[in-house]
Amino acid sequence: MIDAIGLDADDTLWENETFFRMTEGEFAALLADHADGADIAGRLLDVERANLVRYGFGIKGFMLPMVQTAIELTDGRIDGRAIGRILELGQDMLAHPVHLLPGVQQALEALEGRRLILITKGDLIDQERKIAASGLAERFEAVEILADKSPESYARVLFRANIAPERFLMAGNSMKSDVLPVVELGGHGVFIPHDLTWAIEHACAPDHPRAHRLDGIDGLPALVARLDSADA
Repeated sequence: MIDAIGLDADDTLWENETFFRMTEGEFAALLADHADGADIAGRLLDVERANLVRYGFGIKGFMLPMVQTAIELTDGRIDGRAIGRILELGQDMLAHPVHLLPGVQQALEALEGRRLILITKGDLIDQERKIAASGLAERFEAVEILADKSPESYARVLFRANIAPERFLMAGNSMKSDVLPVVELGGHGVFIPHDLTWAIEHACAPDHPRAHRLDGIDGLPALVARLDSADA
């Protein structure tokens, strides 16, 4: 029996990575005289990965690596106007409207009456902005904005909500963050892939009976019903 359902936010409930990739394209165009697009993208990813512990996840943790990458790729010759443009790109992302993904409203309506918890990670202010703009906050019993998604952080969320791990299901677009830590805890993890997922969130799918995959969030209510029936 599933007592509570956790849902990821970015690229599970609404579009997110699309705007990162669009911004990355503009960033690459800004530095086109210094390197080709693939080299710029690879260098930026390396800088992001190296700074995760310092900056965390989210747009601000993307803006600073863009600045660092630009300085490194130009050997410090990039001018202040270009740095200003990079900051504008990040600020535009922070003001971007929230676009719900297909099937989200219908899935949440079908799950009405269930204990739903929104579990996301990243910059606190930006995540709070998107949650408010989404119009979905009232659908959830609780909202958890984490610095990272690890077995330990999920365990703290479940402890606060008095939920047994084996009766918890987490659904999201990241195998690394939404599935593997929850399966490790003893819960169910549901992978709902998005066309664009940040490379740092990639991981191999486990061969485990509590790891599931859906083509879209619209299949989540039926999966929950099947798991309930199997335990009946």
